[in-house]
Amino acid sequence: MKVQLLDGTQLWFDTEGLSLVPDGDTMRQRPTLIVMHGGPGGDHNGFKPAFSAMADTCQVLYYDHRGHGRSDPSTPDHWNLDRWADDVVEMCAALAIDRPFVLGLSFGGFVAQRLASRHPGFAAGHVFLSTAATKDSEAIYAMFQRLGGDEAESIAREFWDAPDEAAMTKAIVRYVTVCGPLYTTSGMNPFASKRTIHRNEVLTHFNHHEGPGLNLLPELARVREPVLVAHGELDPVTPMVGAERIVAALPADLVRFERFPGSGHGVFRDEPEVFFAVLRSFINDHSPA
Repeated sequence: MKVQLLDGTQLWFDTEGLSLVPDGDTMRQRPTLIVMHGGPGGDHNGFKPAFSAMADTCQVLYYDHRGHGRSDPSTPDHWNLDRWADDVVEMCAALAIDRPFVLGLSFGGFVAQRLASRHPGFAAGHVFLSTAATKDSEAIYAMFQRLGGDEAESIAREFWDAPDEAAMTKAIVRYVTVCGPLYTTSGMNPFASKRTIHRNEVLTHFNHHEGPGLNLLPELARVREPVLVAHGELDPVTPMVGAERIVAALPADLVRFERFPGSGHGVFRDEPEVFFAVLRSFINDHSPA
């Protein structure tokens, strides 16, 4: 399915679970959980089938950001956090979705943070999953060294320190092959699925334009809805220090911080039962009456 935004761009989306369920003589409204994939340059498929676990609690809405996956490619001048955040608001207006929960994984967490600060009152709650608000290169390289030794550290430096888009594109294969398996403790390489539609041009564009100067910390003080920050202790690409900084920047009375000692990047991949129990309780605690 596709939904058309105000500028004519079409976003691909899919849903799982009911939004209206029979409850005696009435129909009960359940919340919508929007899951925003990582990357940039990836697509939604990494959430499937894991997030089927949430279909007993809410309607899950999967979608591909503009420029990604099955959504319209748009143009590089629209590949930025403001536009990606505004797209979610426009998508929900077009689909008549009110007060969703918004979960952002990794790069999707960048979009989720910008959405939370740019559109206060839009969501019922936010989930910042395995993400960061700034790039801490030395913490990243230290974790790759810890998990994969000198080779992993060297290849991570080659990729993330690439001087231009062409050099980053050239380094992708080695990075995915050597560093990808270190993202999780379950041995799953999140880059390996042949189902994923990769848009490397979006990846390299973001990481040589908006990405290098990214600092979302100052705007997090403007967040007005509850936030769940969920993070793995063994995450090499967004190390735990990034989650700690997010928590410190958010209003203290709104944040719930859950650390997962056995997880890497994408907690739902490594500790699914525990993670989904936490996510379910967060949504149940903050669902609109």
